[in-house]
Amino acid sequence: MNADTTGPHVVVAGGGIAGLAAAHRLLAGGARVTLLEGDDRLGGKLLAGEIAGAPVDLGAESLLARRPEAVALARDVGLGERLQGPATTTASVWSRGRLVPMPKGHVMGVPGDARAVEGLLSEEGVRRIGQDGDLPPTEIGDDTAIGAYVAARMGHEVVDRLVEPLLGGVYAGDAYRISMKAAVPALFDAARRHPTLTEAVRAVQRAGAAVPADAAGAATGLGGSVFAGLDGGIGTLPAAVAAAVRAAGGEIRTGTPVTALRRTGATGWQVVTPGRVLDADAVLLATPAGPAAGLLADHAPAAAAELAAVEYASMALVTLAFRRADMPALAGSGFLVPPVDGHTIKASTFSSRKWRWVSEQAPDLFLLRTSVGRHGEEEQLHRDDTDLVAASLKDLAAATGLTVRPVATTVTRWTGGLPQYPVGHLARVARVREAVAALPGLRLAGAAYDGVGIPACIASAHRAADEIIATRRTPHPGAGHSS
Repeated sequence: MNADTTGPHVVVAGGGIAGLAAAHRLLAGGARVTLLEGDDRLGGKLLAGEIAGAPVDLGAESLLARRPEAVALARDVGLGERLQGPATTTASVWSRGRLVPMPKGHVMGVPGDARAVEGLLSEEGVRRIGQDGDLPPTEIGDDTAIGAYVAARMGHEVVDRLVEPLLGGVYAGDAYRISMKAAVPALFDAARRHPTLTEAVRAVQRAGAAVPADAAGAATGLGGSVFAGLDGGIGTLPAAVAAAVRAAGGEIRTGTPVTALRRTGATGWQVVTPGRVLDADAVLLATPAGPAAGLLADHAPAAAAELAAVEYASMALVTLAFRRADMPALAGSGFLVPPVDGHTIKASTFSSRKWRWVSEQAPDLFLLRTSVGRHGEEEQLHRDDTDLVAASLKDLAAATGLTVRPVATTVTRWTGGLPQYPVGHLARVARVREAVAALPGLRLAGAAYDGVGIPACIASAHRAADEIIATRRTPHPGAGHSS
C-alpha cells in the first residue's frame, strides 16, 4: 500500500486505535495522511508493558472476534499469525462470598430460562424471573435503561448479580443508566417484537444458534471464539498499525496536540498545533468527546455542546505477578464481582490461565489482574498504588483463598477511560453527526460514538474515513503545506 501523493491531504487528530485505523484506511483510499497525537505515545487505551520481565497488557487485553474489523486490521498489518483465542473461557461470579460458575444461556446476563441462574440467585430471585411470562408487555419506546427494564420484568436481583457485573466489565458504568439500545441492540430489537423479555432473550439465542460456530468464525479464522488476543498483547496492535501507516507514506507525530481548527475557503481546513499550522483538505477527529467538543465549538456549537455532555468513567488496573510454584489452584479465566456486594475490585482476570502466550512467555510466573473503579467511583483512583494493591490482595484472598505475596505489582490508571452510553446516547450521536455533516471535510470517530470495543472503534474509523474519501477525491490548492 503506497500513498498517492496527488490525493487529498487528511489530518487525523488522535492516535488511539480509532485514529490509527482511520489513517490506515485513508491511505488505502488514496489520501495523504498526517496523524497528530497529543500524548508522547500511540495506542490510547491499548498499552503493552512488562511486569517482572514478562510481557503483559496494561490496557485492553482482548478484542471481540465475532466482529471482523479488529481481526482484519491485525491481519492487514502482519499480526495474523499472532491471533489466538482464550485458552479457557470458564469464568465465575463472586457473589455473596463464594465463587459461582458463570451461568450459561443468557444474553448479557439476562436469562432465557430461570433455571440457568439457579445457584447464583436466591430462590426468590429465580421465582421472580419466572414471573416475566405473567406480566403484560412493557412499552420500551425509543430507548430504555437495560437495568431498569430487566428489573421491571425479572426483578432487581438478576440485574444486581449478573447484568451489572457483565456490563460493568464493558462500560465501567451503571446498568440502571446504560442504554439497552446502545449496549445490547439485538436484545432491544427483540424486546420490541416479543411480549415478554424471556421470549426476547430466546429469540436472540435462536438467532445466534442459527449461525454455526464455523460460520461465525469464518471471517476471523478463530473458529467459534467470541474473543481473541494477540501473542505479546493487544497492546502491540497500535505499533503495528503505525508501522504500516508510515510504510505507506503516512506521517505520524506524537507530542503534537491539535489546539484549534480554522476554515479556509469553502472546503479546506487549517489545523493548529503548538508549533505549526497544517493545511488540509479534510480533518478526522479521533479524540475523546471532550477535546472534540473544544475543537468544534466555533464551527458546530450544537455538536460541541452534545459532545461536552458525554460522561466518562475512570478505572485502574492492578497487575500482579506471583511465583507459579507458590500459587494455589485457580480455576477458569477469572471472576466478576457484583458491585452490590461492596467489594473494592470489580473483576479479576487470571491472565496466565486465560492466554497461552502469557503462560508460555512467563512459565515460572502466574500473572493476574484486577480492575477497580466505575462511573461515579472516581475517588478509587485517588488511592495510592500501595493501597490499591493491598485492597486487591484482600479481595483476592477472600474470593479465592490466595494468600501468597506477589513478586511484582503494577497499577495503571485510566482516567476518563470509558465513555458512558446512557439512555438516548444513540440519538445524541445522530444529532452530532447531523450537525458535523454540514461541515465539508470533517468527520468524527472513536469510542464515544458506536461502541467502546476495539472492533467498534475501528468500524467508526472506517466509516469516517470512507465518507471523507468519497467527498474529497481532489485536493484543494495549498493542502498539505504548513507554516
